[in-house]
Amino acid sequence: MKKTLLSLIALAAMSATALAADVKPALVYGTGGKFDKSFNEAAYAGAEKFKAETGIDYRDFEPTGDTQGEQAIRNFASKGYNPVVAVSFAWTSAIEKVATEFPDTKFVIVDSVVDLPNVRSVVYKEEEGSYLVGILAGMASKTGKVGFVGGMDIPLIRKFECGYEQGARAANPSIQVLQNMTGTTGAAWNDPVRGGELTKNQIDQGADVIYAAAGATGLGVLQTAADNGKLSIGVDSNQNYLHPGSVLTSMVKRVDLAVYNAYSDAKGDKFSAGVQALGVKEDGVAYALDEHNAKLVTDDMKAAVEKAKADIIAGTVKVHDYMSDNSCPK
Repeated sequence: MKKTLLSLIALAAMSATALAADVKPALVYGTGGKFDKSFNEAAYAGAEKFKAETGIDYRDFEPTGDTQGEQAIRNFASKGYNPVVAVSFAWTSAIEKVATEFPDTKFVIVDSVVDLPNVRSVVYKEEEGSYLVGILAGMASKTGKVGFVGGMDIPLIRKFECGYEQGARAANPSIQVLQNMTGTTGAAWNDPVRGGELTKNQIDQGADVIYAAAGATGLGVLQTAADNGKLSIGVDSNQNYLHPGSVLTSMVKRVDLAVYNAYSDAKGDKFSAGVQALGVKEDGVAYALDEHNAKLVTDDMKAAVEKAKADIIAGTVKVHDYMSDNSCPK
């Protein structure tokens, strides 16, 4: 009886080890660098959380150019890594090709949709989170002018800007929204100097709150706003801590959840393909409030943004999605 019990325990341990061995997570970042304190770093945080909780390590890769992404995704799949998570719309065609070549491997793409039976597509309702921070910007502005600095000029980033503009106008119908995009290539995600220049130009035009949706480029936006005594708004990760008392809030986009859930679901044999759309209701996007910005957000501002949040969840406020028709209501 004792031998049988020991055998069962050993068998269970072997089965658990085999199950864990079947999960070999991999992560391919966007071109802004792993430690951009924004989009990519949020993905890294999700992978690190999974590793800390399970003891299962992962491999990751930082592409510096658009061609390296496909090479990395194929390389991971060919070496048996599973699931392979690619964070960036830039890897859409790469996932389409590689997922077809490796039908038994699970793939996840963030910020795009790939319709294949072994691909999970995670997209976000960035317009909803941007609407919330737009309300705070509109209420905080003393000049009646706020700014937006985007990264690469693509519909996805226009989606951020449009939601922000709608929120700012909801708070102040006469507000003026200045906007600039950093560039038209992947380099636009990693140019903090240019981000700072665009921010200074907007400040010179009267903007006193500037929202950055530009990956590592946004670090230059936040720095320049702080240097000039103006407010900024961070993006993707909670960036309030970077310049306490200067960052009004951050539009948190839970890329970490996409990565963590992918690995956890694969480990628990619960992985599913298809589209996951995460908005305010799903806690996929939010505004950040902590000790670093608590003095900047008044009770009236908090009440207004919480009401907007509740209205979005209830469906009484519908934020227009720029990507639905490439337009933004004025």
